Amino acid sequence: MSLPAKIPAAGDERSARLAGIGLMLLSVFMFSFGDALGKFIVATYSVGQLLWLRGCAALILLSPVMWRYRGAFRHLERPWLQLLRVMLSTLEVAAFFLSVVYLPLADVITYYLACPIFVTALSAIVLREHVGWRRWAAVLIGFCGVLIALHPSSQTTGWPALIALGGSLAFALLMLITRSLRATADIVLASSQFAGTFALGALLSPIGWVTPSLGSLALFAAAGCISVAALLCGNRSLKLAPASVVVPYQYSMIVWAMMFGDVVFGDVPSPATVAGATIIVGSGLYIFLHERKFGSIAAEVNPPLV
Repeated sequence: MSLPAKIPAAGDERSARLAGIGLMLLSVFMFSFGDALGKFIVATYSVGQLLWLRGCAALILLSPVMWRYRGAFRHLERPWLQLLRVMLSTLEVAAFFLSVVYLPLADVITYYLACPIFVTALSAIVLREHVGWRRWAAVLIGFCGVLIALHPSSQTTGWPALIALGGSLAFALLMLITRSLRATADIVLASSQFAGTFALGALLSPIGWVTPSLGSLALFAAAGCISVAALLCGNRSLKLAPASVVVPYQYSMIVWAMMFGDVVFGDVPSPATVAGATIIVGSGLYIFLHERKFGSIAAEVNPPLV
């Protein structure tokens, strides 16, 4: 009598996992599309304008949810740590869009995909977490992938590449802080990040201001809305399926980055970038699967809010 009751439950779980995978793939696509749109915008407008108007659109879209759950904003755990998190989030988004002004989209995404490797290394150094020799080996191999992606040339060894790497490190620190703020509501974490980019953009946008046309304003608004939609899909994906199922699909971002870079901007990834990205993804997946095996995978390893 109990067997028929279990079959629908298994089917429901499978459906939820498939839906979670689909939403994660959609989230990664939208993040990648938003990244490409941002790179297109900063070819004409300043990074400050992009941060300001994109953040404005995102906050307007989130405002009904923020009002509904306004009580979550009244008593925040560890306010100074929340502020540091917002600062790191703002810096990593600014670093991303500043670096894509000068570098191909695939190169910048490659550096950002090294974030799980940085998180593992920083977890041992900052949080004193135990990291075995296998994960340290994966970290070292991943760093080799970063060095290969930074193939020596006048373009990729300059300050734009260093800014991109700095943004990736800031994102890794952001993830570590997010681990210790698990009790904070998702809407607080998300809206505070957009508020940070909005504030920095408002401060920087007068520098090199270019009055946008109506069509450009629509692009700014689209960038904000796409970021919010991507974030919501990613969060929903993690609620429908275990992180160990959906997080590896985030690495499909490099495929979209190469595709958008080639089709939209004519940037053909170099063999060094492809090789470095392959090594980084392989190392990141090994670290992820190793943590999954020992039950220590964290659900907060999300795509960057860019």
